[in-house]
Amino acid sequence: MGEADGAAFVTAALVVIGDEVLSGRTKDKNIGHIAERLTEVGIDLREVRIVADVEADIVAAIDGLRHRYTYVFTTGGIGPTHDDITADSVAKAFGVSIDVDPRARAMLLEYIAEKDLNEARLRMARIPAGASLVVNSVSRAPGFRIGNVIVMAGVPRIMQAMLEAVLPELEKGRPMLSRTVLADAREGDIAAPLADIARAFPEAMIGSYPFRDEADGRFKTNLVVRARDPQLLAAAGDAVVAMVAACAVD
Repeated sequence: MGEADGAAFVTAALVVIGDEVLSGRTKDKNIGHIAERLTEVGIDLREVRIVADVEADIVAAIDGLRHRYTYVFTTGGIGPTHDDITADSVAKAFGVSIDVDPRARAMLLEYIAEKDLNEARLRMARIPAGASLVVNSVSRAPGFRIGNVIVMAGVPRIMQAMLEAVLPELEKGRPMLSRTVLADAREGDIAAPLADIARAFPEAMIGSYPFRDEADGRFKTNLVVRARDPQLLAAAGDAVVAMVAACAVD
């Protein structure tokens, strides 16, 4: 929402829904994938929230985010069980009704025999009024999109299929470019000159990521420069390279 480097600045938030994630029983595998794919297409993931299977919490998260960001993605809570309440919560957030959608029901019947389409499975066809469907090429039970909120499954393989289905429909900005410079130094030893570079290039994002090299046991730091403008990335990256070389000489 706005302009950055002469192109649309498109932002997003992600709401991860599920008691099982908060309890540690399920280790989330979706955040990293979504962040990577959105970055690749020029959508900045700016915030992630993890909320319980509590309607009031889901509604509050969606209402708190959908007015701040271009898009809000959700994962989890659209299955057949009693605690899958995401669809109902999204309907409440938008103030619309929810019922079995004939389009979604037809999709389910491509995967499930009608005699097996019991009340529990039919919950997966309940869609808020006015929403468009997000195709699920894996198990057919669709996600949906209403306003700027895109609701997807929590199962990673299904979520990834839904994400790929919806990405072509979304507004996109200029992709974020990055350059990584390896510093054979501890993070604390280069923090001051790195801060000088960050001040000199305020439009670039510069991060430092320390690690221990298993090959030689030394502590080193990956310095990552990110920018949308290739010239800015080159200038800031070259400054980091020069700083690392100077510190090595010192």
